[in-house]
Amino acid sequence: MFPPAPVRAPAAPGPRDRFIDVLRVFGMVLVVAQHWAMPVLSYAGGRLTTGNALAAAPFITWISQVMPLVFFAGGAANAISYRSAARRAVPADAGESGRAARGWTARRSSAERRTAREWTARRVRRLAWPVAPLAAVWLPLPHLLTALGVPPQPVEVAARTVGQLLWFLAVYLLAVVATPRLLRVRAGVALPVLAGGAVLTDLVRFSGLEAAGYLNVAFVWLTVHQVGFRYADGGLEWLRGRRAAALAGAGFAMVAALVAAGPYPASMIGMPGAVSNMAPPSACLLALFAGQLGLAMLLRPALNAMARRPRAEAVLTALAPRMMTVYLWHMTALVTVAGVATIGFGLDTPLPGSAAWWSGVPLWMAALAPVLLGLTALFGRWEEPAGAAAGRHVAVAVPLVGGALLTLTVTGFAPGPAPVIASVALLGGLFLVSRPAVAAPPRG
Repeated sequence: MFPPAPVRAPAAPGPRDRFIDVLRVFGMVLVVAQHWAMPVLSYAGGRLTTGNALAAAPFITWISQVMPLVFFAGGAANAISYRSAARRAVPADAGESGRAARGWTARRSSAERRTAREWTARRVRRLAWPVAPLAAVWLPLPHLLTALGVPPQPVEVAARTVGQLLWFLAVYLLAVVATPRLLRVRAGVALPVLAGGAVLTDLVRFSGLEAAGYLNVAFVWLTVHQVGFRYADGGLEWLRGRRAAALAGAGFAMVAALVAAGPYPASMIGMPGAVSNMAPPSACLLALFAGQLGLAMLLRPALNAMARRPRAEAVLTALAPRMMTVYLWHMTALVTVAGVATIGFGLDTPLPGSAAWWSGVPLWMAALAPVLLGLTALFGRWEEPAGAAAGRHVAVAVPLVGGALLTLTVTGFAPGPAPVIASVALLGGLFLVSRPAVAAPPRG
């Protein structure tokens, strides 16, 4: 990830980097499409049986599993955002010595701590606020559906499935909290330590201690996030043309070698009853990320040119601020349409890979898309938190929000006390990092 020659890194990209916007929008759209294509459903005797259509074509996930690129884009966006906030808040050097210099240093240190708290509070609110309407809908919905006569087992499957998506927010919260600290660490130190930790964790995990693999939730995703910092610094400008193509080839070749040697499975998403590259994440995802990053940087000039076209720019402008809503509600769209199709009309998923399955995929997507668009229009206003951020209690708010997201990831919104307690904790964390907006004085 470092330049091949000791050249000075170019200036960081501007605050509105369209390449990063393209990666975020493209990544989330591909995540949605992958999730919508995966379910294999059949319903009989009040029970819903589920499967994964991509189990028959695991190599598709080498492209469709774009969460590494999403975390990379998030790292770049966080670095640009935090440094912009720091430049506005940290006082300039007074240029004096002695007591005045020491006073300036103390003021700078205090300003940096305050900036980190306030920036983290804004990011926590931006991340967790859109979850509130999801909880408001899904906490009572399973009870309502059961009361209307829907069998409880498929209702529970749907409620748990919707909550599983929140793993991404929980891990991204970790990356947000780490950003002010990791930005102070040189990339030449942070990246080898994080990537080396991922490899060492896999050695322990596959030696028999499976639980150790969850350390890679930090090591793998923070490594990818840290490379986003490198991009924001302009440190990947050298990665273009043949160099980008070489990285793409090397990355995907490394994935193939790891899969062939084992114990890494061919699928880059979790499959029932098999070793997973995602839960917990494995170091194989770092090789996948290298391949995807090389491919993305190879296409970067074309993507930037495309993003400058009026229609493409209009699409990015419309979708980029609503990506969290799309992500949070696309499984609600899925379970709504799937419930009507399987329970209401008794339709089962055709055999994955068959002609009937391939011909049905466009119709399936066409049925799901309007539902998601309607949900996005209805709940998209929750992307922007009400009031203003308050960083004073962020150290208490982060564990509350993080614990709530992890709990909902595990339990979903299935009936029981855990989702209710988690939702209350989430609202409590949001309350601690929020304050009412100050009304403008009346003109007179």
